[in-house]
Amino acid sequence: MSLIPKLAAKLQRHPKRVVFSEGGDPRILQAARQWVTRKLGVPILLGDRAAIKAAAAKLDLKLDGIRVIEPERSEEFEGFAKAFEEQRRGKGLKLDEARSALRDTNYFATMMLSTGQADALVSGATMTAASGLRPLFQIIPRLENVRSASSLMVIDFDEKKVGSDGTLFFADCGVIPEPTAEQLCDIAISTALIAGHLTGETPRVAMLSYASKGSSDHPLLAKIRIATELARAKAKATLLPLEIDGELQADAALDSAVAGAKGIASSVAGKANVLVFPDLNSGNIAYKLVQQLAGANTYGQIITGLTRPAAEISRGSSAHDVFGAAAIVGCQAIDRRLLYGNA
Repeated sequence: MSLIPKLAAKLQRHPKRVVFSEGGDPRILQAARQWVTRKLGVPILLGDRAAIKAAAAKLDLKLDGIRVIEPERSEEFEGFAKAFEEQRRGKGLKLDEARSALRDTNYFATMMLSTGQADALVSGATMTAASGLRPLFQIIPRLENVRSASSLMVIDFDEKKVGSDGTLFFADCGVIPEPTAEQLCDIAISTALIAGHLTGETPRVAMLSYASKGSSDHPLLAKIRIATELARAKAKATLLPLEIDGELQADAALDSAVAGAKGIASSVAGKANVLVFPDLNSGNIAYKLVQQLAGANTYGQIITGLTRPAAEISRGSSAHDVFGAAAIVGCQAIDRRLLYGNA
């Protein structure tokens, strides 16, 4: 069974409220209807009520079981504005500016997430990544000992048996353009934490590069080696169960025969389920190539390193992709204290 049906079964036992900041988008409406039909919880759609009703009617979708909120008409609007102004007062934000920001459904959705009025958030279907990420990074705190938030993509194959029963986790594919060794360490740990939680397996993390295990002395590889050692030390210090190895080429990370031919023997080589890319170019290009050429299911970006579960999806996402991303962040909310502590 692929990953999303497993997560849906878990959500049926532990339903969650997922807020969608772009409630009138057809893909969001279809995903929300499926959320209700499969009894996974309550989807919350933000936007103009009349427009959402019209869009649903056009799709012949019922809004039963779906909550629709118009931010400016919500009784929470003024309280959210005051809370946001107080939070950002040190940055010079004024109350009128906070009210203006909260007319943007992304900000309102993030305040719902921050205050516990939603368990998880999905945005990005109709906007640039920056528009969806900005409120999250301004409002939601980072996890303790995490300096940089990042993101991961879940790559799920229906038949190809790689990673965790066909599931791979790619990071970072959407946030940090040129990560330092310290940021790569954070990316590895944050991604491993979620991968282990979703699959129930010990994460096997490959720090990827264009060369494997000292076959090149190019300075670009020094950062990968340092990041690998930092992540190993951090995992040991925090008692996080994971296996990590680097630097590894992608084929050596995923194919045991290739790893053996290159003389690489480790608990990760040939068996990796988490792939950490050296920069945003390589990560983003890799996941889109796999999506387009291999026909894999891709879900994300799932934001990592924050104290609340959120996804910033692509404008090219299908309703299936939206539902999958919602299932992933919804399941993170089930075990929020396990993943995020008391934050």
